[in-house]
Amino acid sequence: MDISTVLGLILGFVFMIVSIAMNGRLGLFIDIPSVMITFGGTLASMLVAYPMNKFMNSLKTIRLIFQTKEMNTGNIIQKIIELANIARKEGLLALEEAAQDMDDKFLQKGVLLIVDGTDPELVRNILETELAFIEGRHSEVQGFWGNIASLGPAWGMIGTLIGLIAMLDQLNDPSTIGPAMAVALVTTFYGSVLANFFASPTATKLKVRSDEEILLKEVMIEGLLSIQAGENPRIIEEKLKAFLSPTLRETMNRNDDSIEVGE
Repeated sequence: MDISTVLGLILGFVFMIVSIAMNGRLGLFIDIPSVMITFGGTLASMLVAYPMNKFMNSLKTIRLIFQTKEMNTGNIIQKIIELANIARKEGLLALEEAAQDMDDKFLQKGVLLIVDGTDPELVRNILETELAFIEGRHSEVQGFWGNIASLGPAWGMIGTLIGLIAMLDQLNDPSTIGPAMAVALVTTFYGSVLANFFASPTATKLKVRSDEEILLKEVMIEGLLSIQAGENPRIIEEKLKAFLSPTLRETMNRNDDSIEVGE
């Protein structure tokens, strides 16, 4: 469970409800027709924009913002160094046995391509092509939530216009203007909440997760090609550390020093 997502949602709801309660009646912000026009209208537009299968698949990705997927680049680098040591001592064919126990299918596929004696340039092309399609799928899902963030306020404004039209039709009764204006503005409020509290943050978190995964796979590609080229494991390690932040590099260096002392 991603604690930051849960904490953010809880805090957002608490801050909104408390601020509403401090400045007015909570009931003023609950209006069923406004919910229908804002959320229902956004849903209808998304159904028009996307085929049903893509709509459902993209909608299901909401669960990803609540999940914590371990993507430790440092651990992947250590794994690649282990593979480099095996290849250096026993040859590339020895990597086939190591590949059987791998959980990451992308890394496993790259290792098996190397074991099969595939040309290095072809290995790079195959892995980079797969990486490009992964990135494309991720971008499509991010765009889905980005579109919701755009359509929510738009439908909120449509609801506001509907409310204003109804209000103008009753100008002969001044006592109805205030309540009617309040109801009209509630749809704009709903649209802004949908966009800025829900859809836009979802798209941003999915992009962050995607960037982490893409970086991880770029490290794998570079490491596998270095192993295939027969480079020294220490050189491979230093090359792959270039993908890390200074903090992670320092952590890996400390771990390396402790291993050497232990040995």
